[in-house]
Amino acid sequence: MFDAIKNPCLVPFNGDFQLSEASTLVQAGTDKKGYKKRLGKLVEELDDQQRRLYASDKFSLLLVFQAMDAAGKDSTIRAVMSGVDPAGCQVFSFKQPSAEELDHDFLWRTAKSLPQRGRIGIFNRSYYEEVLVVRVHPEYLRGQKLPFNVKLDELWQQRYESIRDNEKHLARNGTVILKFWLNVSRDEQRKRFLSRLDDQSKNWKFSAGDIDESALWDDYMNAYEQALNATSRPWAPWYAIPADDKPYARLQVAETIVETLKSLNLQFPKVSKRQLEDIDKMRELLEKPL
Repeated sequence: MFDAIKNPCLVPFNGDFQLSEASTLVQAGTDKKGYKKRLGKLVEELDDQQRRLYASDKFSLLLVFQAMDAAGKDSTIRAVMSGVDPAGCQVFSFKQPSAEELDHDFLWRTAKSLPQRGRIGIFNRSYYEEVLVVRVHPEYLRGQKLPFNVKLDELWQQRYESIRDNEKHLARNGTVILKFWLNVSRDEQRKRFLSRLDDQSKNWKFSAGDIDESALWDDYMNAYEQALNATSRPWAPWYAIPADDKPYARLQVAETIVETLKSLNLQFPKVSKRQLEDIDKMRELLEKPL
């Protein structure tokens, strides 16, 4: 299994992560032009690494994005993956589960969408909703038809264990997992909500339910802290990305992905001597005048 790229955003594996110490904004007066230029170079590198990933056909890459509303998941995914061949990348968004999904275990609906070898899969929200939204709203459990009566504290621990075991299984079989929590402050979320109201082209993004969920901010922060501590592991690390500054957040996500892929030392398949001889013959045929 691969070694997690270590940077200041990496959530430690020992359960010592404290959300109160996790920054949402790294510095004031950010160099947006510099960030944009650096991001452009990283997007080019990611395109090269994705082609190597596809050609080597040994690993897959799973990117998991979780965040509060208006943290910038969609725009971050769009900006970072803008130069990647769409044929080698798939994005799945997981919202309220369907009746069919509720008739399976909580990992089933995401398992169907895992990337095959050589491809990048992106989960915009994921199975982590089951220890985040459902933890904040335990009434949702009534629709899940759980077979055993388990105390809530024990249920969350069981789900953390299932997630850890599943991610370790995937990692052992070649799925490289990177998980990004876009850490936006409550004040910045409020500003972005107001922006959605002020800009008619963004009105469709706003829902009254967003305000209701924001009122449960402290409950969500506790759920995130518990989940990140329980499931950040070397084979499936969490990165707590400061997200009040969108250009900075996108840069951090892109750098982590590119450096992780580089660490795999992906190579294009080597051509055999016989294949080289066949290539020379084909060149001779193609170079003959028609």
